[in-house]
Amino acid sequence: MGCLISHLAAKFAFFPPSPPTYQIKKCDDGKQIAVYTSSSIPLTGGVDDAGGGGCSLDVLSLDTKSGNKIVAFYLKNPYARLTLLYSHGNAADLGQLFDLFVQLKANLRVNLMGYDYSGYGASTGKPSEVNTYADIEAVYECLETEYGVSQEDIILYGQSVGSGPTLHLAARLPRLRGVVLHSAILSGLRVVCHMKCTLCFDIYKNVNKIRKVKCPTLVIHGTEDDVVNWLHGNGLWKMAKDPYEPLWIKGGGHCNLELYPDYIRHLCQFIHEMETITTKTRLKKIKSDLHFPKKSKSNPNTCSFCCIKIGQPECPKCCKPSCGWKKPKCPDVKLPKCPDVKLPKCPDCLRCGCGSCGCFMCCSCKCNLEVLEDEDEDEGRGKMVTCIVE
Repeated sequence: MGCLISHLAAKFAFFPPSPPTYQIKKCDDGKQIAVYTSSSIPLTGGVDDAGGGGCSLDVLSLDTKSGNKIVAFYLKNPYARLTLLYSHGNAADLGQLFDLFVQLKANLRVNLMGYDYSGYGASTGKPSEVNTYADIEAVYECLETEYGVSQEDIILYGQSVGSGPTLHLAARLPRLRGVVLHSAILSGLRVVCHMKCTLCFDIYKNVNKIRKVKCPTLVIHGTEDDVVNWLHGNGLWKMAKDPYEPLWIKGGGHCNLELYPDYIRHLCQFIHEMETITTKTRLKKIKSDLHFPKKSKSNPNTCSFCCIKIGQPECPKCCKPSCGWKKPKCPDVKLPKCPDVKLPKCPDCLRCGCGSCGCFMCCSCKCNLEVLEDEDEDEGRGKMVTCIVE
């Protein structure tokens, strides 16, 4: 029953344009190009960064672990320091998004990698949750191997359904530079009905994965979104570990947020801050968020973490992965010596420790003396002196 509902949810989640808005053709030199289906015009519109006509576009065909071959567009900006990996919504393909990619590449000054899910555009296979995960993993691997981009220089961007594969990958990459969630969803079933629990057959359980994302997370959502309610974006922002100042576009819907001036302005601010942030700054921020327990004021010789007296030194041979402050029974451990301690002169008492002659009273030490009562022994061996070094 769960698998059937999950399959039905997937059917409602994906609406690939039919027919696709672009096609892939091979040139005489073996290089692939993309052309619009309606006009056969190559997708090279816009003005490049050098001021000439056209745009630097690489059209890629990538194999996924699901056995599909997906299409990806890589737009290179010579002035870029970061790369944006864009996962689009459920009713668009790369042909429809190409002009937006060109504008984002120029305005944000980033390299941009966009891709079509299995079953979208010229990509093979059928769209499903599992396939989209395999798709984004293949694209990320391509960025690493073909373009030499490390995760520290990548910002993941997920729009609507694209937030699913985006958070799937972000939860696995702890050193990402940042994440952008655009009209994102808490989960697939939560779009259809308001739920507070997560069912096993739900799809895109972003509500669970957002807690595993360690990098700064920007949430963008329209207040009048009638497809994915604003509460989805607000919920993800509240659960993010490192939330960036969100952008709630007043009056914005589900598919028109790019038309608002605040969209590109706020996104540029986020990208700029991600460019200037350094590893040292991030580590300093993480360190400031950590809270270490303080030492006990009543007993400074007590370990803050385990509340065990630390009167005896630690033996490296007996050290255990736990606390390491337990008194090990090892001949290599030497008890602390106090120069002010005068041992009893009675050799018999020194051997047995009974202290019956009372010579222990001659001990003079600036350390704390503690008399321990041994209730299990005879009256003749009832008292013993222990020197505790602070």
